[in-house]
Amino acid sequence: MKIKNPFRFSSLRSVLITWFFVFSILPLVLISWYSLRQFQQAIESEQLQRLQSNGREVAVIVSDYYQQLKNNQEALASSSQFVEALVQSNRRFLKDFSYAGLSLSFLNSASLYSPSGQKLLILNRDRQNNLQSQFIFSEDQVLREDEVKHLANQDELGTVVESNTDGLTLVLLSKFKNTEGEIQGYIEQRIDLKSLFLMRVKNKIKSELFLLDNSQNKILASTFYLPNADIRSLVQQGQSLHDEDQILNIKSQDTPYGFIIQPLLWDKSVFFLGIGMSKKGSLEVLQNINVAFIGVISLVALFLIITIVISTTVLLRPINELIDGLQAFDKTEKPIQLAVKNKTEIGRLTRTFNQMSYKIYRAKHDLRKKIKELEKANLNLKAAQAKLVHSAKMTSLGQLVAGVAHELNNPIGFIYSNTGHLKDYSQKLFKIIDEIEQNPEKINEIKQAYDYEYIKKDLPLLIRSCEDGAQRTRDIVVGLRNFSRLDESQLKEVDLREALDTTLEILGGEIKNRIKIIKNYETVPPIWCYASQINQVLVNILANAAQAIEGNGRIWIHLSAQKATPEKPRHIRLSIQDSGAGIPREVVEKIFEPFFTTKDVGQGTGLGLSISYGIVQNHGGDIQVKSQQGKGTEFIVTLPLRPPQTKPPSARLKMGKDDKTKF
Repeated sequence: MKIKNPFRFSSLRSVLITWFFVFSILPLVLISWYSLRQFQQAIESEQLQRLQSNGREVAVIVSDYYQQLKNNQEALASSSQFVEALVQSNRRFLKDFSYAGLSLSFLNSASLYSPSGQKLLILNRDRQNNLQSQFIFSEDQVLREDEVKHLANQDELGTVVESNTDGLTLVLLSKFKNTEGEIQGYIEQRIDLKSLFLMRVKNKIKSELFLLDNSQNKILASTFYLPNADIRSLVQQGQSLHDEDQILNIKSQDTPYGFIIQPLLWDKSVFFLGIGMSKKGSLEVLQNINVAFIGVISLVALFLIITIVISTTVLLRPINELIDGLQAFDKTEKPIQLAVKNKTEIGRLTRTFNQMSYKIYRAKHDLRKKIKELEKANLNLKAAQAKLVHSAKMTSLGQLVAGVAHELNNPIGFIYSNTGHLKDYSQKLFKIIDEIEQNPEKINEIKQAYDYEYIKKDLPLLIRSCEDGAQRTRDIVVGLRNFSRLDESQLKEVDLREALDTTLEILGGEIKNRIKIIKNYETVPPIWCYASQINQVLVNILANAAQAIEGNGRIWIHLSAQKATPEKPRHIRLSIQDSGAGIPREVVEKIFEPFFTTKDVGQGTGLGLSISYGIVQNHGGDIQVKSQQGKGTEFIVTLPLRPPQTKPPSARLKMGKDDKTKF
């Protein structure tokens, strides 16, 4: 017989190669990947540090601009003539003096204001980097109210203004005051941060630059070509513009750049400068390293794979021979012997296999002999069991027939006794008819002579009593036919209430005038079952209950429907309880065992309850017994609405003990 494997086996070579890959190739790949990742991060970290250093350098440049503008204002304030000309709005003197005092090369423009905030003079640097002056006489060009208010408490105000063309303008507005703290005038100095400024800084720090507006969305000026002025469309997704420790990746004309956004302070205002450099060289170096790493790893992995394939082939060849030998056990009747090719553990395993093969050969030979003996014993046991089951059925049938014969004897005997009176009455009636035909004038004397009036009164009663006896006989026969159901060998819906009533009527000889039946039938649905077998169970349990009662007593029958539970589907519960003496504990433990009986020899086979147990179990139900000495015994039968099988279950014996007994 071929045994079906419950699961599929894997190749040992596949397992070894898999483990080899997991513990050698995979760690090698992970280490290489980690090394490349660390190298890439080191390059990016070094680039970030360079960019941050350049950012700090630019911040120093801007801070130096701010300080020089302050120094320039202080130098002008130290001249009493300049301050006096400012108070007196002497534009010509201010012009001549400012040419010498505002000589900073990076300063693009300056404006002078009177103490009241009116603009007096503007100095602008032309394309030749020369200062040009312009007198202002318009009263509309004055300082804003918020600027005047701020400078009332502070010495200067630094602001950042976006240019109308490109770039930003750094503005420093300062005041002049005397020793008493009175404001003598104002000066506004401007530095334009445009492409020219970015190019000068680029040549100094060797980095690409671009200026952002205050919202950090738009590029105002840059030192390299950017096709889109929207910075957020150039930065890769998932990168933040506010993270100073993150490099922003931007691509311009197929050249990748790495940038950081450096915030720069101008007094209390902030503007943003992008500082970056090309990543093309570092990416090429990293790509060459990746190619070298992948090449080395591939060669090492290929060498290791070839090694493991050759090793597993050499190692597994004798094991495969052993497997082939084991599989050949089913195809040969002779012991299998394999050649021992080495002195390693594999050789010892082969030698052990040869010994085992011979032992298995001897065991199979002995087993076949034992199987034949067991088959013969099993056939004998089945025949004996069939005879015992038949004997038990015949015993139950004999008891049933005796009860039915007793029940039939009463109405038949009653009918038989009435036939004599019927015969006598019919003869008298025939004589009365004959004599009246001969002597019609003596009809009254003839009726009186044969007691006609009594016959007329008693004859209907006699016929009615015969009809009652015949009806009783018919009911017993119909009940017996319904009980046996010899014409029903298939599943059928059966009403257990009708089945119980029929069984009680069949057992009337055991019960009548001695035992009171107390019925408690709840509304229950019919069940699908094999009626003759269920009737056999009812007869066995009710007959045992009646026989357990000595003298008068009671039997309680309770029938109910039980709801479905996760462990059990919807089912019917039948309880049959008697008022007998009860069963001892040691007897209850054996009550369902075959051949166990407490009756006298010849009165029982001890198979009735064992067969009943098997019938209930085959219907998917259960049977339990509870007993207490002095109070009686209760049998509880549960049956599902439909048994779990479609073929008629055989009335097999219950073998062994179970835990269905309670006390």
